[in-house]
Amino acid sequence: MKAIQFSTFGTPDVLEFVDLPTPQPAAGQALVQVKSASVNPSDVKNVSGHFDHTVPPRVPGRDFSGVVVAGPDEWIGAEVWGTGGDIGFTRDGTHAEFIEIPVAALAKKPASLTHAQAASIGVNFVVGWLGTVDYAQLAAGETIAVIGVSGGVGGAVTQIAKARGARVIGIGREAPDVDSPAARLIDAFVPMDADTAQRVRELTGGAGADVVYDAVGGVAFELALSLVKRRGRVVEISATGKRRVEFDLIDFYHNETQLLGADSAKLGVADAAPIMRALAEAFDAGRFAAPVVAAHYPLARAKDAYAAVAAGTRGRVVIDMA
Repeated sequence: MKAIQFSTFGTPDVLEFVDLPTPQPAAGQALVQVKSASVNPSDVKNVSGHFDHTVPPRVPGRDFSGVVVAGPDEWIGAEVWGTGGDIGFTRDGTHAEFIEIPVAALAKKPASLTHAQAASIGVNFVVGWLGTVDYAQLAAGETIAVIGVSGGVGGAVTQIAKARGARVIGIGREAPDVDSPAARLIDAFVPMDADTAQRVRELTGGAGADVVYDAVGGVAFELALSLVKRRGRVVEISATGKRRVEFDLIDFYHNETQLLGADSAKLGVADAAPIMRALAEAFDAGRFAAPVVAAHYPLARAKDAYAAVAAGTRGRVVIDMA
């Protein structure tokens, strides 16, 4: 099979377009012919050596959509999708024509999405679901402030929050693209500047947001804490700009703030499957819309796809295998 692989860490230039043996699935495993796979910022970081547990040579890639071609009879020919914090890291990933995964990881792709659209969902919606639904337990009628609303995770969180009946205040350096689901769904947009906290307080009657989902982290951490109401919840998933932060501990405990970390990389492809199944149901029911796919690349041009993501392309970047 054709695949991309890196043997040393570095820029996207270390990626090689190679021929590798097609996996022969063992008992309890299935072989998926990958139709489309997205490139996430974490894939770029993986190639750069950001993650200690990645051992090259490795085929990168976390998100995929494809067709089962070997495994249990009842799954043969099924269109499936998935993501995982193990594939692309401790086991070969999705930027190849085929991938072997556990049968327990199989989840049917939403019929309403193309393979390219389905491949652009995984990481962003799983970490969005993990922080919003499982950890913060956002409820109908609550207000959530989403820092980084114009990004992939921010857009996913916005959709999940609106589907749960919440009010969404989007925050960012730039407003979401006008043709994105987030732009259509947010109740208010607040620029990320010196007046952000005051503006959010005004929009919440002085109380602050019930939940703050900070998809930026690091440089935005203190802002996130300033936006949350008493006994509210703050979700952190990243550390952009700096990994060590300072905050007023007295203000923190007086406000009785709950601080939650959400890491989708802790979910292997089988662990993420229940969330993918719940997401598939929501997409097919029309509760979610596919994000904007900004660019398509063939597998042979994977370096260009990675370079585009590294440069900060707005919208999703997808590798199409056909």
